[in-house]
Amino acid sequence: MTHRISRGARVLAASLGAGVIVPLAFAAAPAAAVAPTVSCTSSKAGLAAKLQKDITAALANRRGTVAVGLYDRSTKTTCTLRSTSAFDSASVVKVTVLATLLWDAKKHNRYLTSRETTLATAMITQSDNNATTTLWRQLGMTKIKGFLTAAGMTQTKPGADGYWGLTQITVRDEQKLLALVTAKNTVLSDNSRAYILKLMGKVVSSQRWGTPAGAPSSVAVHVKNGWLSRATNGWRVHSIGTFNGGGHDYTISVLTHGNSTMNYGVATIQGVAKAIHKDLVPVTVAAQRYTPTTTPKEAFPAVPAN
Repeated sequence: MTHRISRGARVLAASLGAGVIVPLAFAAAPAAAVAPTVSCTSSKAGLAAKLQKDITAALANRRGTVAVGLYDRSTKTTCTLRSTSAFDSASVVKVTVLATLLWDAKKHNRYLTSRETTLATAMITQSDNNATTTLWRQLGMTKIKGFLTAAGMTQTKPGADGYWGLTQITVRDEQKLLALVTAKNTVLSDNSRAYILKLMGKVVSSQRWGTPAGAPSSVAVHVKNGWLSRATNGWRVHSIGTFNGGGHDYTISVLTHGNSTMNYGVATIQGVAKAIHKDLVPVTVAAQRYTPTTTPKEAFPAVPAN
């Protein structure tokens, strides 16, 4: 079932018909814009209301624009906020690149080459940009768009001129991708899904921030993050993750922009993640710290692909 969040009240301009005179008429004050609210549903009594309350509280007084997606198969729980708002992907798109590579290999009934395996491993576990650019060029726009169509990711728009980090993504599509990675389907083979999860489970420690924050030790964590600063909308900081254990099987996507610093965006994402993990798998966990890398890489190639 698809759950849509309210986009808030839209203020429509109204005008009087031509030639109509209304003496002593006072113009109505425009209605205040209503910010989108977190929307949750669940088959488990009380869980939707708790998640909605706690995610909302985690975002209280946070600056910037935040989009959230959650789905837990175990309790049929869904939460969304700004699920169709578009963001520059930064390195989160690397999971889509890997999925496209595996989808295409399946179509041609072949295994990945040792070169492709090396590139894919560097791209996901270390967020290596050069490896991503190589695979992006190898695949080409036809195959990338072919995968997006097969995956039903209709809101994802690949970055032009080799700028894969400027691909436009939405929470809705990222959640669709994670659903394909975590459950049997006709788009990705079981071996492909296992391979993606394996690499997302081996991301270097300095990049395991974001959606894993607050996850209990009983839950297996698979993550891919993205971060990018541009002249408009400040820092884009994103985190997508899959989590399995403690009687739950769930995916989380949090996309943000308008952050003053990378650390600010990370803190916003981790506040949301901690609320979700606490509500789904309530246990006492030790506080987790995030130490930023000294020189975070830009999430798109310095030189456009030819």
